[in-house]
Amino acid sequence: MKKKDKPKYNVLQNVRWMCKLAWESRKRVLLFCVLAASLQVLLNLLELYIAPEVLSRVQERAPIGVLLGTIGVFTAALFLAQGFSQYIEENTMFPRVDVRSAIIARLSLKCNTTSYPNTLEEDFIKLRDKAHNACEGNSKATEHIWETLTKLLTNIGGLIVYLGILSRVNGWLLAVIAATCAAGFFVSRYAVNWRYTRRDEEEEYFQKKTYLRRKSESVELAKDIRIFGLQSWLNELVTQIHDLYLDFTLRCERVEVLTDLVSAVLTAARNGIAYVILIRMTLREGLSVSEFLLYFTAVTTFTSWIMGILGELSTLNRESLDISLVREFLDYPEPFRFEGGEAVPQAEGYELQLENVSYRYPGAQADTLHNLSLTVHPGEKLAVVGLNGAGKTTLVKLLCGLLDPTEGTVLLNGQDIRTFDRRSFYALFSAVFQEFSILDVTVAEEIAQTTVGIDYEKIADCVEKAGLTSVIDKLPKGLDTHVGREVYLDGTLFSGGETQRLMLARALYKDGPILLLDEPTAALDPLAENDIYQKYSDMTRGKTSLFISHRLASTRFCDRIVLLSDGAIREEGTHESLLALGGEYARLFAVQSRYYQEGKEF
Repeated sequence: MKKKDKPKYNVLQNVRWMCKLAWESRKRVLLFCVLAASLQVLLNLLELYIAPEVLSRVQERAPIGVLLGTIGVFTAALFLAQGFSQYIEENTMFPRVDVRSAIIARLSLKCNTTSYPNTLEEDFIKLRDKAHNACEGNSKATEHIWETLTKLLTNIGGLIVYLGILSRVNGWLLAVIAATCAAGFFVSRYAVNWRYTRRDEEEEYFQKKTYLRRKSESVELAKDIRIFGLQSWLNELVTQIHDLYLDFTLRCERVEVLTDLVSAVLTAARNGIAYVILIRMTLREGLSVSEFLLYFTAVTTFTSWIMGILGELSTLNRESLDISLVREFLDYPEPFRFEGGEAVPQAEGYELQLENVSYRYPGAQADTLHNLSLTVHPGEKLAVVGLNGAGKTTLVKLLCGLLDPTEGTVLLNGQDIRTFDRRSFYALFSAVFQEFSILDVTVAEEIAQTTVGIDYEKIADCVEKAGLTSVIDKLPKGLDTHVGREVYLDGTLFSGGETQRLMLARALYKDGPILLLDEPTAALDPLAENDIYQKYSDMTRGKTSLFISHRLASTRFCDRIVLLSDGAIREEGTHESLLALGGEYARLFAVQSRYYQEGKEF
């Protein structure tokens, strides 16, 4: 079996980190832990003493007033202690949730601001998923640790108090208690650890079942399920996973039953020995009935304190492992400079340059781009064309700083972009990528990417340039219509082409000095695509622009065309000069144009 890596942070460090976080966000969490533990010890002591004290008054033949007074005092004390304890229990969950929410906020911030290459790393993705799993509910480590610490404090406090109570008891009895508790703990820990070490297997079953349920109920797969008759296949997959999980559960139950049997034997032995020793003390030392009851009950409870301490320490250790994963994710190294980098200097125009750049994706066997050099001049309209897989999108990501080259350098106005604050560098770019995100907000908020200070006149201009005005005008609330129906049932569903235009309007609204368009018309029909081409000069006025496409007809309006093939620049020039060259660009253009020529046989 592969040896597991040692966690970066130990239990004490993680407890200190959680306490510091609670102190910064919700101090009541710490106060409630101490108060809850103290009240539990007090309640236990009251319950321990009430029966022996009442019995003692009866043995002493105390007046009825004294007997009732004793009962009344204990009853009042129990009432008050139980009331305060219940109050704390009712009010402790919300601040604990607040602390967990603060951790979730940090995880989300890390996900949203981490260097883009991290999002491609397998280690980062696995660590991200484990960190989120540690925060998914009230029973997870980042919230349940407060329950664990409260119980640990309770058991430690009870153990200290009961040691004082049992100081008169035979030392051999305490030794027997300690030995049987230790044996019971190790047996119990074996069962708990058996399942805990296999939690990844159990989680895999849940993930597969959840994935199948989500897919079978999704709108996207609804057509395929009905047309291809996928329901039987999906049911078979669910049944297979359910059977595997059932087998796993049966194995867990066998271990737990064996553990319970051993624990029952140890408990019987411990109680039997306690009876023998206390009866001998009664016969030899003259223990009263009330003292016998007090000590026997104390022995039983003392056992629970020891078992509680051992059990909570074990639980705390497991929760610490999960919290350590959270902290390791938050501390995941960043290859890019952010706040520590230089600010991008203001300039009338920006020149982008690739010098002998190569790039290989993590785990890939070969470079996607190899030894590529390219200069994008200020104000230039550059088209990058090529077949699928030629490296066009990777080139765009390198130019806008989402990726750093494996070899070579990316320069902005002659300066290595790695010296800049990367967020400051991102501010230069407006982009439409092949893969884009849509949020369920209003159309205006989708374009402006904010909820405050929206310039509606600017939005209207951007919508017009993107060719979306007629679509927006037909919406029930215009720019205030919601997009999508996952959050708002009255939202509108845009077609693929309309969504692409919406993303173009968003890029234009940002108004960065460099415009990147990666296959911006892939989902448009020929007429809509031509409309975008006609407006391209207006969109890019005063900007440097890159237009990436595999449709060669879309590049005529650009100042320069670069043809990528196998990760390298094969041809470069204007549309006319490349056609005259009669090379790969001309051959690809001829193949594509045949489909638009009437009467052509294929």
